Amino acid sequence: MGYKRIFLENYRPNIDSYLSNEEKQKLAQCGKTRDSEQPAGTYAREILNRLLIDLSWNSSRLEGNTYSLLDTELLIHEGQAANNKSAKETQMILNHKEAIEFLVESSNEIDFNRYTVLNLHSLLSNNLLPNPAALGRLRAFGAGITHSIFTPLGIPQLIEELFDLILEKARQIENPFEQSFFVLVHFPYLQPFDDVNKRVSLLAANLPFNRHNLAPLSFIDVPEESYVKGILGIYELNRIELFKDVFLWAYERSALRYAAIRQSLGEPDTFRMKYREHMRSAIGHIVSNAMGKEEASSTVKLEARKLHEADQGQFIEVVETELPGLHEGNSVRYRIKPSEFSSWKKQWDS
Repeated sequence: MGYKRIFLENYRPNIDSYLSNEEKQKLAQCGKTRDSEQPAGTYAREILNRLLIDLSWNSSRLEGNTYSLLDTELLIHEGQAANNKSAKETQMILNHKEAIEFLVESSNEIDFNRYTVLNLHSLLSNNLLPNPAALGRLRAFGAGITHSIFTPLGIPQLIEELFDLILEKARQIENPFEQSFFVLVHFPYLQPFDDVNKRVSLLAANLPFNRHNLAPLSFIDVPEESYVKGILGIYELNRIELFKDVFLWAYERSALRYAAIRQSLGEPDTFRMKYREHMRSAIGHIVSNAMGKEEASSTVKLEARKLHEADQGQFIEVVETELPGLHEGNSVRYRIKPSEFSSWKKQWDS
């Protein structure tokens, strides 16, 4: 069974739909959050610590990774690799962490375009492919699917053409749930990369949810067998029904989980939300320039002068409280590179 391009070409965005109106309405009700009017990515940032673990673990688990949920949590938050796991499995989890942080922190800048999807692949496949040049590049040779009669497309020019067509159609789809499901179907079916295609689709499927501040999809509790059979139905029959059942069930589970987590967190700090870009600018500048305490204090005061006078004192207090609490597990919020954090920490502690 070869690739049938008509499966993609016949799909007309906003005219055809894999999801029924009733299904879209139910998903919208499940996924709605109180942050719908906030800037893109607000909801995902609020639950980021839990999302990093859940999505990293489940996406890796569906690829056969044997890390447990607890192993994953220790690796992501403590940097502690499991002794009885392979380096490949550890690398897979760490790659997910970086890719999810990229999606959440760049919510206003990314879309279904080449930059986003190619960089997602680069982050997810880092140190996992035999050819390092294949990171973030489309496939240039044929591929096979284990335990399937499906043979993906093998002509590089057509792979590139259809990859761009997937992105174009995805951008046109207005409903975020249909948009998500569309890429979950068509990225794995095309197999545009040497490997890591399904992982790219699982994370890319969250793009519309981040943008609209809907509950994310992390495939909690989805049996690997159901996921694999759903994908095989697409590969071999171009039938989406089973995979759609998996998607609908998985999203409802995910939405319920994050609603409970978000409720336990209480209301977010509106002051921090209002001035998050100013905080990011000040803290990022301090760390990237490896400033000590005295120089950092002057920088914070200069940044505070850009704000309303009534808020300047609180801003200085919030940032100066935040700086001592920075560590390698939370510094990514300010787009700080590990090397920058390490250099700054030595200066700060001295």
